[in-house]
Amino acid sequence: MSRGPEKQFDPEIALAGAMEVFWARGYEAASLAELLEHMGIGKKSLYDTFGNKRSLFLKALDHYAQTAVKSIRDQLLDPGSPLENLEQVLQDLQQRHSLPGSQGCMLGTNIADFDTDEVEVASILRYHLQAMEDAFCIAIDRAQKAGEINTTVSSRNLARLLLCTTQGMALIGRVLEDETLLCSTVEATLALFKTT
Repeated sequence: MSRGPEKQFDPEIALAGAMEVFWARGYEAASLAELLEHMGIGKKSLYDTFGNKRSLFLKALDHYAQTAVKSIRDQLLDPGSPLENLEQVLQDLQQRHSLPGSQGCMLGTNIADFDTDEVEVASILRYHLQAMEDAFCIAIDRAQKAGEINTTVSSRNLARLLLCTTQGMALIGRVLEDETLLCSTVEATLALFKTT
């Protein structure tokens, strides 16, 4: 039996295009025509490779989360001072979410966008939020062992504080007119973490 023709597009690039549309427009507002245009493929290729719109969305959400979490985790685990790595991550997030037209975090916008009974979406969101929390926890634990962050609060609880803080920054950044609020948030967060 002969195989069908080779795909004439890169599925990863097409998925990244879909991710950008869903991130900017949300699931409901993203039209099929807009998705196909940004993905650079036809309708048949979309259905053959990614399934229906919902299946494509779930793959795009997972792609975004894996990319975003990996980037932050890699930065947190860079050689050198764990606290400086953490400071750099927070400052990078603050700058990104302070830009005009910031879209926030695709995880956070979909927490707000989907009904709580959407079990599959909720499961994906929980999984990646947990991965982000774990990355923060590892970095904080390293910084505590290095004497850079105070140990009066557990690394797990501080990681949860950071998860909620960074998700809040991403969401609020979508409507801010200047970066003062996010700068103050990062400054206060770091002040709480540092040893005296």
